[in-house]
Amino acid sequence: MSSQAQRPPQSKACTSSVLSSSVDKRPHIGISTLHNRPSSTWGGIRYTFPWSTLEDFPECRLSHLYLCTTLREIAEFCDDYDEMQHEFFFDRDPLAFQAIFSFLAKGKLRVLHEVCNVALHNELLYWGIDIGQMEPCCLHRMMSSVEKVAEHQCKEDERRERRRVLRAPVMEGSIFHMLGEAMENPHSGLAGKVFAFLSVIMVVVTVVSLCISTMSDHQQGDATGECSQKCRSIFVVESVCVVWFSIEFLVRFLYAQSKLEFARGPFNIIDAVAILPYYVSLFLELRDESVQDIVAGAGKSTLDKLGLILRVMRALRILYVMRLARHSLGLQTLGLTIQRSMTDFGLLLLFMCVAVTLFSPLVHLAESELAPNAARSPQLSFSSIPASYWWSIISVTTVGYGDMVPRSIPGQLVALISILSGILILSFPSTSIFHTFYRTYTELKEEHKRLWKEERGAELATEAEESMKERETWPDNWPENDFLPGLDDPSFLFMKDITVLAQSKSHHPPLSPVTC
Repeated sequence: MSSQAQRPPQSKACTSSVLSSSVDKRPHIGISTLHNRPSSTWGGIRYTFPWSTLEDFPECRLSHLYLCTTLREIAEFCDDYDEMQHEFFFDRDPLAFQAIFSFLAKGKLRVLHEVCNVALHNELLYWGIDIGQMEPCCLHRMMSSVEKVAEHQCKEDERRERRRVLRAPVMEGSIFHMLGEAMENPHSGLAGKVFAFLSVIMVVVTVVSLCISTMSDHQQGDATGECSQKCRSIFVVESVCVVWFSIEFLVRFLYAQSKLEFARGPFNIIDAVAILPYYVSLFLELRDESVQDIVAGAGKSTLDKLGLILRVMRALRILYVMRLARHSLGLQTLGLTIQRSMTDFGLLLLFMCVAVTLFSPLVHLAESELAPNAARSPQLSFSSIPASYWWSIISVTTVGYGDMVPRSIPGQLVALISILSGILILSFPSTSIFHTFYRTYTELKEEHKRLWKEERGAELATEAEESMKERETWPDNWPENDFLPGLDDPSFLFMKDITVLAQSKSHHPPLSPVTC
């Protein structure tokens, strides 16, 4: 078995005139891997080894070549075949084939530092090599790169699809189009940034007004049925914020091309749940029936239930805080981290359930059976296993409220073991979740930086186009040297490059980026 880097001989293409010819089975196989066609000036790398090398790899592409009897069959598994030299030519990466050649010769499949892990993965699929044959350390490194690239590509596809779905077929340059673009894309320009800033301010004002409405003096006014000046001011502020959110929600809905996809969006569902309570409570308060009529017709219990419903619906306004995730990189990172770490959280929940189920009967046995005379409050005693579940949850999570405390020596030993077990349980998935959070935060930062560069490039290209159009209107004998910088001036060279870029993209204007 040998390999040598040299220029391969001129090959014969597998044309239809020779497809019916038979193939001579020689004891050795010759392979040339090239980046380009066999007529490349720099040649390629030739590998020669006996057919018997492939006996342990029946699913390999080269093993299928051995079973071919006609040139037509060979053409399905290689790019070219030299019938005179009995050599097969493949238009593949020669560096990646070195790892495959080493695997066929020595039975060891490892990654190469010179080859991209994703490219090597694709080459293994092409040559029909089982990926599971790779060394565990190399396999983990390669699959991590493949999964990362696949996830990035999936995000890009989702971003393009979301942009296509959330764009209504409206006229480019119209007011409605610009308004919808500013709402959906904060990076679309100054309008998008201003809208994002106002949206954040409205959310903060809504949360502050909700907190003020729960103060004691405001609640006393609600109890007496009288509305003070502070109450009216809070109502006006709340109404302005809700009107802003309602207009934004309506514009997003009209701007969306697919209304069903818009209704399925998590942020849109949160917006609807946060906006509806205001209108429902306003409708109930503006009904013609007075409170006395409701009490007389339905009774006090119905009125209490109605008041409870109104208070719960008003409290749902706190969901406006979730709207900050549209404009906050940190909240987006938190959401993606939770989504990507669902397996780790599920494993953590399983560990917690097992620990709670284990320590609850133990502490009940230690406190009620082994030390029944220990002094304790009847309300906070370990009288049953279900009553001990609360203490076990608080102890395993290392919170320790102190409302239920074991008094006996056996109970305290159980408490010590449960606390130490809780520390170990919480530490197991923490490292994985932290790395997921860091990786997600880094990816989002790079994506935002890329969007900013695209936005800046689009602005510079637009300015260059306008400058180019303006210069086309100048007279031919315009004294440019009196008004323009020197040809070696850096600013002139920069604008020249931007002008060339604008000319090359004049038929394809840059699209505005979209925030995922």
